[in-house]
Amino acid sequence: MARHGENIRKRNDGRWEARYQLFDTDKGRKIYRSVYGSTYEEAKGRRNAAVLEVEKQREYEPQNMVQGNDIAPVQIGFSQAAVEWLSETAEKCKYSTYIKYRNVYRVHLESVLGSFLLTDTPNREMQEKLSDYLGGRGLSVSLCRSVCCIANQILKYAKRKYLVSVLVLKPETIKSIKEPVTTLSKEEQSKILSCIHDRPDSAGIAVMLCLYTGMRLGELCALKWSDFDFLNGTVTVSRTVQRISVNGKIEKTALMETSPKSQCSRRTIPLVAGLVKLLQEFKGKEIYVFGGNRAFEPRTMQYQFKKFLSDAGIEDRNFHILRHTFATNCIESGMDAKILSVILGHSDVKITLNHYVHPTMESKRRQIGLLPDFYGQFCG
Repeated sequence: MARHGENIRKRNDGRWEARYQLFDTDKGRKIYRSVYGSTYEEAKGRRNAAVLEVEKQREYEPQNMVQGNDIAPVQIGFSQAAVEWLSETAEKCKYSTYIKYRNVYRVHLESVLGSFLLTDTPNREMQEKLSDYLGGRGLSVSLCRSVCCIANQILKYAKRKYLVSVLVLKPETIKSIKEPVTTLSKEEQSKILSCIHDRPDSAGIAVMLCLYTGMRLGELCALKWSDFDFLNGTVTVSRTVQRISVNGKIEKTALMETSPKSQCSRRTIPLVAGLVKLLQEFKGKEIYVFGGNRAFEPRTMQYQFKKFLSDAGIEDRNFHILRHTFATNCIESGMDAKILSVILGHSDVKITLNHYVHPTMESKRRQIGLLPDFYGQFCG
């Protein structure tokens, strides 16, 4: 006999059946599940445990359900969900982060997925459409992952608000060629240091700072003299500068100071005595180290670096190679990987080792050269 209002009944086979309700995102409606027990109390206990588990896993309360009725999810397009998600994101994150998300959506997602209705489109179709787009554009692995990540965030928002199925777009299905990252050779570093010694100008000081601290370009351009503690020989990284689009237009930008890339990017880096002396000689009365009374333009710093390399007789490179060179030099000099990770401002030492440390041919030869002595132990 069923217990009134509890949805628990005794079956003909002698077992007790307890039913409970949950929302199936694949079917777009409520469904019933059953649990069983040899007694009424056992069935009720199992049903309560199952309901509790459903409540833990549910990230939202269905907003388009009417009590007692099953109503299919509302029709929602990817573009509408994206606009709403971006509006929500703008209130939660840094302005520069919001601008990055918005630009990625407008450039790479709006034209590809914007017209899809999430409630009508099979997951496979959207995955194939995005994979074909990214695979044919020759984008970097990092950008492909960012595009997929933002697409997934939009879809999770649509699930939370409109009850559509979550579509997990997998970046590993995107075929992108990852170009090998190189560092400056010992010979190239020697040329650079010689040029700085002969002519310690603004560009040279910037290069020297990066080779001895591994700072990012934006962090370097935002440096103020007040960030240095010459008495204790340290520099504190507390801000960065980047060019960000304004007034909703990608082509119109402004140079903006923001907080560093992450909380781990706020850090204090020790300086070697020779660099401290060079900086003290270079120090002026201006607020910023390189920009006078305002932050320095990163694009100008890039241009100065390329000219510096040309004057030193070194082939053209990106400014970021200095950060990779610093990390590699530190490891080859015997620095602990965790210490290097903190100095670089990384949240995980794996990022440091997997993306910023590149063994040189000299270090490979040195390590291989240890094998004869090692194998010699076997031969006596």
